Amino acid sequence: MNTSVTPVLEARNVTKVFPGVIANEDVNLTLHKGEILALLGENGAGKSTLMNIIFGLYHPTEGEILVNGQPVVMKSPRDAIALGIGMVHQHFQLVPVMTVTDNIMLGDESVKGGLLDRRKVAARIRELSARYSLEVDPDDIIEDLPVGVRQRVEILKALYRNANTLILDEPTAVLTPQEIEGLFRVMQTLKEQGNSIIFITHKLKEVLRIADRIMVLRDGRSVGEADPQSATQQQLASMMVGRAVILTVEKGPSHPQAVVLEVEGLTATSDLGDPALRGVSFQVRAGEILGVAGVQGNGQTELVEAITGLRKVDSGRVTISGADMTNASPRRITHEGHSSHVPEDRHTYGMVDSYSIADNLVLNQYYLPPFAKAATIQQAAIAEHAKVLVEKFDVRTPSIYTHGGSLSGGNQQKMVVAREFSRPINLLIAAQPTRGIDVGSIEFIHNQIVAKRDEGIAVLLVSAELDEIMALSDRIAVMYKGEIIDIIDRADATREGLGLLMAGVKHELAS
Repeated sequence: MNTSVTPVLEARNVTKVFPGVIANEDVNLTLHKGEILALLGENGAGKSTLMNIIFGLYHPTEGEILVNGQPVVMKSPRDAIALGIGMVHQHFQLVPVMTVTDNIMLGDESVKGGLLDRRKVAARIRELSARYSLEVDPDDIIEDLPVGVRQRVEILKALYRNANTLILDEPTAVLTPQEIEGLFRVMQTLKEQGNSIIFITHKLKEVLRIADRIMVLRDGRSVGEADPQSATQQQLASMMVGRAVILTVEKGPSHPQAVVLEVEGLTATSDLGDPALRGVSFQVRAGEILGVAGVQGNGQTELVEAITGLRKVDSGRVTISGADMTNASPRRITHEGHSSHVPEDRHTYGMVDSYSIADNLVLNQYYLPPFAKAATIQQAAIAEHAKVLVEKFDVRTPSIYTHGGSLSGGNQQKMVVAREFSRPINLLIAAQPTRGIDVGSIEFIHNQIVAKRDEGIAVLLVSAELDEIMALSDRIAVMYKGEIIDIIDRADATREGLGLLMAGVKHELAS
């Protein structure tokens, strides 16, 4: 690591107070030239707030920010960008109806002859995409892209602006292992060229591998630093949570019973009209977890949408507990099918940002007793329900009436999980259930998923995290180009074999 005497970026005694909560309290941070600093902490620990202060989105209540040793006052992100600070946000800052090109050049427009020079920008995007293995089509519309590709656009947007200090807020949350490797190569290249990076992640393996120095926040305060050369995952997890954390999933053998979910010959098209599902068939039984693995973009998103009523299928059949639910409405699938759905994209399908936490926790049953009586909403019952779930699922919030959109990403996820796990069901469909959440919350959610299985519930788990699939699943289905290429027992699965299947190489598994 090539550090300089004067840090390129410094936060001194930063405190940030919101109504009812202290997000940061007397926090100090230094970042040197050519350094990758990892910032760890639970959801709600104050990481994103601190980064938003550094990027000019928030103003500190107390304290100051220094760039190259000079105090600065940033009134907006434009000031931060002018100072060479770029940020890749955890939640996408993209305009859905615009193209990749227009999103990347937004605020930094290229003009030729009085007109936007989209051709020049598109050429630059293609160059960056090829250089950093972040392939995107500059002409694609954002709302037509899967979550993983939208993340690539955010990364490209920051790279396009040539920032010398880059803040990456959970950048690997939706990336495949191959894409993560590509991002790490980008980070190393940026570091070697003298750029500095703050890397926020919940993935401890990543931190130990890529970081030069680790800083840990807990409850808005700095609780220390760690050296990635000597620190362990267990030590880091304990620093983050303030207690010992079990990093492995403890579960006994499954006892599968009757078939709950049956998918037969399912075909469907993507938003772009291309084949997304090609004759998909499988079963999930009561008391088992079927994990669906695969590189993102191979039909997993469309499969979940087809099962949950969010996407029409072209042919095939979806049966839940013996009832035909093919192309049924989400409400019918939820209630008649006695199913719950933790969606991949919580902002689109899992919550309403402007609604309170209490209201978000009854989105799927607000019109049913005890939350409704005749046509009257029972606010007291909703409030009591919310208080119980917020405590049980450790949703960090000053009030149950706080808007869901104001929570940290991980607490938003816990809110969605709390709602979907808290009512009687026969089928749980969990798509990326631990995306963007901390190790303590992952431990809790994993235990809850296993508990649902042990209660006799059928669980369909879709995750881009191969470690999560292998830890939780009883059987593993691998998707490749819209097909189930194989279904294997967890006991027979290896990372190498699953990796080959994810690449479409089936015959190698048996050799």
